[in-house]
Amino acid sequence: MQRSRGAALPLTVIVLFAADVPAAAPDAAAITNHGDERGAAPCTSCHGGDGGGQTASGFPRLAGLDASYLYKQLNDFASGARDNAVMQPIAKALSEDERKALADYYSQMPVPAAAAKPQGPMPAHDSRSAALAIRGLWTQQLPGCVQCHGPQGLGVGEHFPPLAGQPAVYIANQLRAWKQGARRNDPLRLMQHVAKTLGDSDIQAVAKWFAAQPLEATGDTP
Repeated sequence: MQRSRGAALPLTVIVLFAADVPAAAPDAAAITNHGDERGAAPCTSCHGGDGGGQTASGFPRLAGLDASYLYKQLNDFASGARDNAVMQPIAKALSEDERKALADYYSQMPVPAAAAKPQGPMPAHDSRSAALAIRGLWTQQLPGCVQCHGPQGLGVGEHFPPLAGQPAVYIANQLRAWKQGARRNDPLRLMQHVAKTLGDSDIQAVAKWFAAQPLEATGDTP
């Protein structure tokens, strides 16, 4: 019996040691390009290999966005707080660690030159587009977009993402989602009020203004 206990000791030590070994960190680059084993599709299939998005299809730029913002959006897709037929099953298939890794990965990705180019001519300063984006409609208690999203819509922290350089189709679709209640993941419900105040022509106008704002390219891909 004494000998049997001695023989079992090394196995016990090995098991205890193995339990202390931390799990490998998710490979964000691999998930981005190939998806994961639970069925999450590769991010590049919609957002491009450089994270710059697809203008015509309305897939947004992810490269260079705030990591906390990206992480929150992935969690909100997974929980249903943000409704989207494409992103919800992908986010649900990702583990929480994978969502965090992807958010960090894209936040460190440089803004590609193609995504930094204005997507159309700049609307005139006295246009409806500029009025909505810069000054708002205070008679309807509607602030200018840049008062939260920063000068030229370059973004402010994790709650007010950049609008400049995002596809006009994407911006318009998000405003409609806020208006219809499909998107409801802002803490103060500010965007729901804003979107419900805008008619469809105003949605198109403000989306056009932000899509025309230039960005500073910081590179191609990591």
